[in-house]
Amino acid sequence: MKAELIFKYFTTLNDEQRQRFIKLEALYQDWNQKINVVSRKDIDELYLRHVLHSVGIAKVQVFNEGAHILDVGTGGGFPGIPLAILFPNVKFTLVDAIGKKIKVVNEVVEGLGLKNVEAHHSRVEEIPGQYDFIVSRAVAAMPTFVHWTKGKIKKDSAHQRKNGILYLKGGDLTEELKGYETVQIFDLNEYFEEDFFETKKVVYLPQKFKG
Repeated sequence: MKAELIFKYFTTLNDEQRQRFIKLEALYQDWNQKINVVSRKDIDELYLRHVLHSVGIAKVQVFNEGAHILDVGTGGGFPGIPLAILFPNVKFTLVDAIGKKIKVVNEVVEGLGLKNVEAHHSRVEEIPGQYDFIVSRAVAAMPTFVHWTKGKIKKDSAHQRKNGILYLKGGDLTEELKGYETVQIFDLNEYFEEDFFETKKVVYLPQKFKG
């Protein structure tokens, strides 16, 4: 399953975007042999399990030009790198506490020629600044993630949807999300027909402010 899987669902990509999506596979296969950041099974299904899954966020939220997005626990660069290809006029900051993963991220970003990504070997609590949205792929239960990212979301929204967290999760989230009255859950199987997405979701949690 190659980059055509992405083109099937994102039909307005320009030539540069299409070429970058195509190049992803060779870059990850090369770097994964040196520094294992993606499992063997997943590298064989990179476009399904990592790339298309990542850009599922874009089916829920289109980022405006000039927006600033923080990807927490990015691992090998997901969802940040695929989203950065999709939104070249949006700035992405990718953070992971494991240095070898950020090394791979930097090499892939350089290999793709992406100018809208910066990556940091750091814990999110140590990253300065505030962001329009925080994205991530199930690095922790939502209460823990909310605690980690406290104070990192801008108060003033530049999008129709309020600033907040866009979290890729799977399975039954009832227990984890109880107590979050404003949470919204989007089933990715409404956007993508592949069986992989049967239980996959985008969880949107708007930022709360007192006062």
